[in-house]
Amino acid sequence: MAGTVSKVVRFTNEEEFLEDMEEAMERFTYLASRYGVNVIEGVLLWDYVGIRDEEGVKIFRVGEFPYVEGTLKVDLETLRTLERYFDEMESRWEDLTTDEINYFVEMLNEALGEERVYYEAYDLGLDRDEAYIILNIKGLYYLENVVDAEDRHVLEEAVSILMKYV
Repeated sequence: MAGTVSKVVRFTNEEEFLEDMEEAMERFTYLASRYGVNVIEGVLLWDYVGIRDEEGVKIFRVGEFPYVEGTLKVDLETLRTLERYFDEMESRWEDLTTDEINYFVEMLNEALGEERVYYEAYDLGLDRDEAYIILNIKGLYYLENVVDAEDRHVLEEAVSILMKYV
Protein backbone atom coordinates (compact mmCIF):
# COMPACT_ATOMS: atom_id res chain seq x y z
CA MET A 1 0.00 0.00 0.00
CA ALA A 2 1.69 3.13 -1.22
CA GLY A 3 1.83 5.90 1.32
CA THR A 4 1.34 3.69 4.35
CA VAL A 5 3.65 2.88 7.21
CA SER A 6 3.33 -0.04 9.61
CA LYS A 7 4.51 0.21 13.17
CA VAL A 8 4.61 -2.07 16.18
CA VAL A 9 3.59 -0.04 19.21
CA ARG A 10 3.87 -0.90 22.87
CA PHE A 11 1.58 0.08 25.69
CA THR A 12 1.51 -0.48 29.43
CA ASN A 13 -2.24 -0.18 29.95
CA GLU A 14 -4.24 -2.17 27.42
CA GLU A 15 -7.58 -0.64 28.38
CA GLU A 16 -6.21 2.89 28.00
CA PHE A 17 -4.64 1.97 24.64
CA LEU A 18 -7.95 0.60 23.34
CA GLU A 19 -9.83 3.69 24.51
CA ASP A 20 -7.24 5.93 22.86
CA MET A 21 -7.40 4.00 19.58
CA GLU A 22 -11.20 4.18 19.63
CA GLU A 23 -11.06 7.96 20.16
CA ALA A 24 -8.47 8.43 17.41
CA MET A 25 -10.45 6.24 15.00
CA GLU A 26 -13.66 8.14 15.72
CA ARG A 27 -11.93 11.41 14.88
CA PHE A 28 -10.25 10.08 11.75
CA THR A 29 -13.50 8.45 10.62
CA TYR A 30 -15.27 11.79 10.98
CA LEU A 31 -12.51 13.48 8.97
CA ALA A 32 -12.70 10.70 6.35
CA SER A 33 -16.42 11.35 5.95
CA ARG A 34 -15.66 15.01 5.26
CA TYR A 35 -12.38 14.77 3.31
CA GLY A 36 -12.36 11.27 1.85
CA VAL A 37 -9.27 9.75 3.47
CA ASN A 38 -8.72 7.78 6.68
CA VAL A 39 -5.35 7.79 8.44
CA ILE A 40 -5.69 4.60 10.51
CA GLU A 41 -5.97 1.73 8.05
CA GLY A 42 -5.66 -1.05 10.57
CA VAL A 43 -4.87 -2.08 14.13
CA LEU A 44 -3.97 -5.63 15.11
CA LEU A 45 -3.60 -6.44 18.80
CA TRP A 46 -1.38 -9.23 20.09
CA ASP A 47 -4.41 -11.39 20.88
CA TYR A 48 -6.51 -10.92 17.71
CA VAL A 49 -7.48 -14.17 16.02
CA GLY A 50 -9.36 -14.69 12.77
CA ILE A 51 -11.82 -17.51 12.09
CA ARG A 52 -13.04 -18.32 8.60
CA ASP A 53 -16.71 -19.21 8.34
CA GLU A 54 -19.20 -19.38 5.46
CA GLU A 55 -19.21 -15.57 5.14
CA GLY A 56 -15.48 -14.86 5.32
CA VAL A 57 -12.97 -14.24 8.10
CA LYS A 58 -14.18 -12.76 11.39
CA ILE A 59 -11.66 -11.16 13.73
CA PHE A 60 -11.95 -11.18 17.51
CA ARG A 61 -9.85 -11.18 20.64
CA VAL A 62 -9.08 -14.47 22.37
CA GLY A 63 -11.21 -13.65 25.44
CA GLU A 64 -14.20 -12.61 23.30
CA PHE A 65 -15.02 -16.02 21.83
CA PRO A 66 -18.20 -16.50 23.91
CA TYR A 67 -19.56 -13.24 22.46
CA VAL A 68 -18.54 -14.01 18.86
CA GLU A 69 -19.70 -17.61 18.99
CA GLY A 70 -23.25 -16.71 17.94
CA THR A 71 -22.07 -14.85 14.84
CA LEU A 72 -20.02 -17.69 13.34
CA LYS A 73 -21.63 -19.55 10.46
CA VAL A 74 -20.06 -23.00 10.94
CA ASP A 75 -21.41 -26.48 11.61
CA LEU A 76 -22.03 -27.56 15.20
CA GLU A 77 -19.04 -29.93 15.35
CA THR A 78 -16.66 -27.17 14.22
CA LEU A 79 -18.20 -24.74 16.70
CA ARG A 80 -17.74 -27.17 19.60
CA THR A 81 -14.10 -27.80 18.64
CA LEU A 82 -13.46 -24.05 18.45
CA GLU A 83 -15.19 -23.54 21.78
CA ARG A 84 -13.12 -26.24 23.51
CA TYR A 85 -9.79 -24.77 22.38
CA PHE A 86 -10.75 -21.16 23.07
CA ASP A 87 -12.04 -22.07 26.53
CA GLU A 88 -8.62 -23.58 27.25
CA MET A 89 -6.82 -20.44 26.03
CA GLU A 90 -9.12 -18.18 28.02
CA SER A 91 -8.55 -20.22 31.18
CA ARG A 92 -4.84 -19.31 30.92
CA TRP A 93 -5.50 -15.64 30.13
CA GLU A 94 -3.32 -14.07 32.84
CA ASP A 95 -0.17 -15.84 31.67
CA LEU A 96 -1.07 -16.41 28.01
CA THR A 97 1.73 -15.63 25.54
CA THR A 98 1.75 -15.18 21.79
CA ASP A 99 3.73 -18.43 21.52
CA GLU A 100 0.95 -20.27 23.34
CA ILE A 101 -1.79 -18.69 21.21
CA ASN A 102 0.12 -19.71 18.09
CA TYR A 103 0.50 -23.25 19.43
CA PHE A 104 -3.22 -23.48 20.26
CA VAL A 105 -4.13 -22.19 16.78
CA GLU A 106 -1.88 -24.79 15.13
CA MET A 107 -3.40 -27.56 17.27
CA LEU A 108 -6.91 -26.26 16.59
CA ASN A 109 -6.41 -26.24 12.83
CA GLU A 110 -5.03 -29.77 13.05
CA ALA A 111 -8.09 -30.87 15.05
CA LEU A 112 -10.37 -29.24 12.47
CA GLY A 113 -8.47 -30.87 9.60
CA GLU A 114 -8.12 -27.55 7.77
CA GLU A 115 -6.69 -24.08 8.20
CA ARG A 116 -9.71 -22.20 9.48
CA VAL A 117 -8.17 -20.18 12.33
CA TYR A 118 -5.52 -17.50 11.71
CA TYR A 119 -3.13 -15.78 14.08
CA GLU A 120 -1.13 -13.08 12.31
CA ALA A 121 0.20 -11.39 15.45
CA TYR A 122 2.72 -14.20 15.98
CA ASP A 123 4.05 -13.86 12.42
CA LEU A 124 4.41 -10.10 12.98
CA GLY A 125 6.48 -10.75 16.12
CA LEU A 126 4.03 -9.16 18.54
CA ASP A 127 4.16 -9.85 22.25
CA ARG A 128 1.65 -9.19 25.00
CA ASP A 129 0.94 -5.44 25.32
CA GLU A 130 1.83 -4.74 21.69
CA ALA A 131 -0.17 -3.85 18.61
CA TYR A 132 0.55 -3.47 14.91
CA ILE A 133 -0.80 -0.25 13.39
CA ILE A 134 -1.03 0.64 9.70
CA LEU A 135 -1.09 4.39 9.11
CA ASN A 136 -1.80 6.22 5.86
CA ILE A 137 0.93 8.87 5.94
CA LYS A 138 -0.10 10.30 2.56
CA GLY A 139 -3.61 10.65 3.92
CA LEU A 140 -2.33 12.43 7.02
CA TYR A 141 -0.31 14.83 4.88
CA TYR A 142 -3.37 15.41 2.70
CA LEU A 143 -5.57 16.14 5.72
CA GLU A 144 -2.96 18.48 7.14
CA ASN A 145 -3.23 20.55 3.97
CA VAL A 146 -7.00 20.49 3.34
CA VAL A 147 -8.74 20.41 6.73
CA ASP A 148 -10.59 23.67 7.30
CA ALA A 149 -10.32 25.73 10.47
CA GLU A 150 -13.57 24.24 11.78
CA ASP A 151 -12.07 20.70 11.80
CA ARG A 152 -8.46 21.56 12.61
CA HIS A 153 -8.88 20.75 16.32
CA VAL A 154 -10.31 17.29 15.45
CA LEU A 155 -7.23 16.49 13.38
CA GLU A 156 -4.86 17.82 16.04
CA GLU A 157 -6.58 15.77 18.77
CA ALA A 158 -6.44 12.59 16.68
CA VAL A 159 -2.76 13.09 15.87
CA SER A 160 -1.99 13.86 19.50
CA ILE A 161 -3.57 10.58 20.58
CA LEU A 162 -1.55 8.64 17.99
CA MET A 163 1.69 10.33 19.03
CA LYS A 164 1.38 8.78 22.50
CA TYR A 165 2.19 5.45 20.87
CA VAL A 166 4.02 6.10 17.62
